Amino acid sequence: MSTRTEIRLRLRDAADADMPAIHAIYVHHVRQGLGSFEETPPDVTEMLRRRADILARSLPYLVAERDGSIVGYAYAGPYRPRSAYRFSVEDSIYVAPDAQRLGVARALLAELIQRCTALGYRQMVAVIGDSANAGSIGVHAALGFAQTALLPAIGFKFGRWVDSVFMQRALGEGQSTLPGRDPGPASAS
Repeated sequence: MSTRTEIRLRLRDAADADMPAIHAIYVHHVRQGLGSFEETPPDVTEMLRRRADILARSLPYLVAERDGSIVGYAYAGPYRPRSAYRFSVEDSIYVAPDAQRLGVARALLAELIQRCTALGYRQMVAVIGDSANAGSIGVHAALGFAQTALLPAIGFKFGRWVDSVFMQRALGEGQSTLPGRDPGPASAS
């Protein structure tokens, strides 16, 4: 019998003041994990620039707080830059090492799904580093994502080949109807 610790989370839009904590979480994942294929962590200034790009597209960039500390963050970005992809977004979720397996990623992803659906997006894609990343694959599957592709040995990090798992879920009416309105500037070209 397993026990699961329930924690109280506050989900909110990320602010500039949150970026040092967000940066610390991301640095851990770049240096220790395969969820990001970056090998050198960007500095806080670059993280602020990336967040500004997401916000300029009117897409959500969220943090999860527990007892006043940032324990995770997530955002939706354009899936691909071409205009035909303008109704699709890609999610990114990172959780502090001491807050993993406590429901943080699931809460953040559920909020991203809700917000992106409300914005008029029709598909959400997850590109998960490492086919052995059972936590991320499981969270996405629990929230309605299905695996659509596996790219074996597409990356090379920490001296080994790493797969990418593509998962996807419909948002709102998905592809069952034509879009009623353009969700906005998620795509650049």
